[in-house]
Amino acid sequence: MNMIEAINSALDIMLDRDPDVVLMGEDIGYFGGVFRATAGLQAKHGKTRVFDTPISECGIIGAGVGMAAYGLRPVPEIQFADYIYPGLDQLVSEAARLRYRSAGDFICPMTVRSPFGGGIFGGQTHSQSPESLFTHVCGIKTVVPSNPYDAKGLLIAAIEDNDPVIFFEPKRIYNGPFSGYYDRPVEPWSKHGASAVPEGYYRIELGKAGLVREGEALTILTYGTMVHVVQTVVAEMGVDAEIVDLRTLLPLDVEAIEQSVKKTGRCLVVHEATRTSGFGAELAALVQERCFYHLEAPVERVTGFDTPYPHSLEWAYFPGPVRIGSAIEKIMKD
Repeated sequence: MNMIEAINSALDIMLDRDPDVVLMGEDIGYFGGVFRATAGLQAKHGKTRVFDTPISECGIIGAGVGMAAYGLRPVPEIQFADYIYPGLDQLVSEAARLRYRSAGDFICPMTVRSPFGGGIFGGQTHSQSPESLFTHVCGIKTVVPSNPYDAKGLLIAAIEDNDPVIFFEPKRIYNGPFSGYYDRPVEPWSKHGASAVPEGYYRIELGKAGLVREGEALTILTYGTMVHVVQTVVAEMGVDAEIVDLRTLLPLDVEAIEQSVKKTGRCLVVHEATRTSGFGAELAALVQERCFYHLEAPVERVTGFDTPYPHSLEWAYFPGPVRIGSAIEKIMKD
């Protein structure tokens, strides 16, 4: 399966398994979603289980919170992560706080799916990576898969979770992994091992990082699309790097990070979001706090720039092989 098919399969399975699961969002019903991730689900499960909403992100999230409080497991889709901001108050003030403010009398088992990230020439309003905003909020879990196998298992676990989950789907890799070289042919998921997705039910526990590659010289912490860009760079440079795919940013697998950095003594953080207050800053702080006496060089970050996502300068902004390669060379020399 590609990632779209894996997500569709996870949603289909959960609609079958749990009558309380409902899908909602702009164009997700008859049309099957702008990326076709919900294609065929309304025809199979009905209009009361998979339904279209008005173009109102605040309304979508607000309705989802109410549904969750009354016992349903809503899975709202925000068509692009760039448009999640109108629903931010509902997510932060209501969804994230419901269990706490009710002393456990109410829960909010809602999973908000949203395509995010750049690499598709979407410009400033279809390319943003706002994950750090949600990792700052107590009570919300944040998940970013990097391949079809993980996407299905993590999405099933997210829907079954009793707390709200933000499930960001890197749209650049919906149909295949991305090397970071925009001028090379696109590789389909069918040529990648992680496309071997079981048809049936399985789940991947939230809060557990994935070890993409073992290494001794350097730890690279990353997630989403950048997992594949980093793999390409490491292979081309011949660096014995250990690549850790975080998979869930909150809860974060601090133990896996600490174990890897203490082994290698060097750490590089890579993400597509803007640099200042990006999630990489939190990762760098954690590594410094827990692994300081094992570090042989300062923690490095390769990120997007502190600007809106540019349309005409897409590949200057995107943390591609050149910038990642330069950071690896620097950290290995220090």
